[in-house]
Amino acid sequence: MKNISGKEFAQILMRNGWQLRRINGGHHIFTKPGSSARISVPVHGSESLKTGLLRYLIKLAGIDPI
Repeated sequence: MKNISGKEFAQILMRNGWQLRRINGGHHIFTKPGSSARISVPVHGSESLKTGLLRYLIKLAGIDPI
């Protein structure tokens, strides 16, 4: 799996219909109309997301693996 930052993953979510609802510290909170899921993406500069967290967020978002 390719290493990507939280900022890059946030852009991928927005391209897939997720909307940024709020920013709480270093975390961006996303929701999607018609879905009860809420995704919290840690955005800490250009720091890469850990592999396990990235897999969990991809599964939660219902998007194809990167």
